[in-house]
Amino acid sequence: MIRFESVSKRFGTTVVLDGLDLEIPDGHTTAVIGRSGCGKSVLLKHIVGLLEPDAGRVVVDGAIVHELDPDGLDRLRARFGYVFQFSALLDSMTVGDNIRLGLKRRRLDAGTIEQRVRDSLAVVDLSDSAGQYPAELSGGMRKRAGIARAIALRPDYILFDEPTTGLDPITTASMDALILRVRRDLGATTVVVSHDMRSVFEVADRIAMMHEGRIRQVGTAAEIRESTDAVVRNFIEGRAEGVATP
Repeated sequence: MIRFESVSKRFGTTVVLDGLDLEIPDGHTTAVIGRSGCGKSVLLKHIVGLLEPDAGRVVVDGAIVHELDPDGLDRLRARFGYVFQFSALLDSMTVGDNIRLGLKRRRLDAGTIEQRVRDSLAVVDLSDSAGQYPAELSGGMRKRAGIARAIALRPDYILFDEPTTGLDPITTASMDALILRVRRDLGATTVVVSHDMRSVFEVADRIAMMHEGRIRQVGTAAEIRESTDAVVRNFIEGRAEGVATP
C-alpha cells in the first residue's frame, strides 16, 4: 500500500501539496484527478523519491520513501514501472534498446532480456517495432512503447502520468483498454494521473480528486459521479467554477 501522510511541498512561494493525505490500496487502479497544474505529477514523483516532501511522509509498504538510503531507494524503484506523460524514450536508441536498458540494469541474462522485450512489445501490439526509433512512431505508439518498457520490469506498481494526453478518441480508447489489460495480466497496483474524465471512469476502481493541494474527495467511480461537492461536480462535468448548471 502507498500512503501519503500530511505531505506538503512548495516550489518557491507556490504551495503545491498542502498537508495531503491519501491511501492507495494494493491490487486496484486508483486515478488521481484535478485541474492542470494542481500537483498530480508532483504527487507521483514523491512515490518513487524523485521529489522529497517539505513536511509529512510517503510510505510504500512500510518504508518511508525519503528516509531510504540510495540502495534502499534503488530497490524501491525496481518495484515500480513509470509511464511518463511524453514517454521519455531515448531518441538515440531503438524501441527494443529502450526496453533492454532497464533490464540490463537488473543484470538479467541475455535470453531473459530478449524474451521480456518480445513479450512486453506483444502486450502493447508493437511486436514489429523493436527496431524502430521513437521518431518513427506515432504519438500513440510512443506511449505504448513507454508502457512496454515499464511492464518489461514486471513491477508491483505502475504509475501512469497523463497516459491519454494528446491522443485522439479512438487511440484514447485503445490506451484505456491497454491499461485494463496490463493490470489484469500483471496484477500490478496501478496509479493513473489524468484530467481526462472519460478515460478515468473507464479504467479506475477508485478516484481521488485533488484541489488546492489536498484531496477533496475519494470514492469509487459511481460515488464520484454522484458527488454533491460543487468543486468535484464542476470538474467532472467540465464546467467553470461559479457557472450554474443549465
